[in-house]
Amino acid sequence: HILVHRMQFTHHKTILSGQQKIAKICALAWSNNNRRLAVADTNRLIHLFDDNGDKRDRFATKAHDSNAPKTYLIRGLAFSPDSAKLAVAQSDNIVYIYKLGIEWGFRKTIICKFLHTTSVTCVTWPIKRLNDVVFGCADGKVKIGDLRRRKPVTLYNTESLCVSVASAPNGQAVVSGHLDGSIYRFFFEDVDDSGLIG
Repeated sequence: HILVHRMQFTHHKTILSGQQKIAKICALAWSNNNRRLAVADTNRLIHLFDDNGDKRDRFATKAHDSNAPKTYLIRGLAFSPDSAKLAVAQSDNIVYIYKLGIEWGFRKTIICKFLHTTSVTCVTWPIKRLNDVVFGCADGKVKIGDLRRRKPVTLYNTESLCVSVASAPNGQAVVSGHLDGSIYRFFFEDVDDSGLIG
């Protein structure tokens, strides 16, 4: 006998209503303390919702080059392990780290930025690595942004566009998916104290 369990799903709340035009949601991220949801849209705005799904705040992102037209897209969002910071990966070759604070009303500031030579495509923030954000790039490189030294270091180079990254639940590894169908896994014990691959 096969036992089939049917799950009951109910619609709880619409957080953002649909529009009569293309209004793509580019990225979503839930904070580790479950108190905030960050939503990025094609207008390069980040909307912040509380744990009840009510919008509490929003802010505009900024281009890497302030003189260039605003044509970049937000490619990924990731909260820090302590839920106080948000990494914003952008198609104009940069990852910004915003300090949001834990409580609502905190003044948002950019505390760090990681520049690359090609478009940043995705981002993840391992739960056990408060000062290390990992991001993938269009040139196939997977990098780690070190908030202490304020510089990125290449973890590995695959030579195929990185389309996705994810952190292991224990925070000790990341995986990356690539345009050619490959998947790579990286363990952080391979990184020494200088931030270089051993």
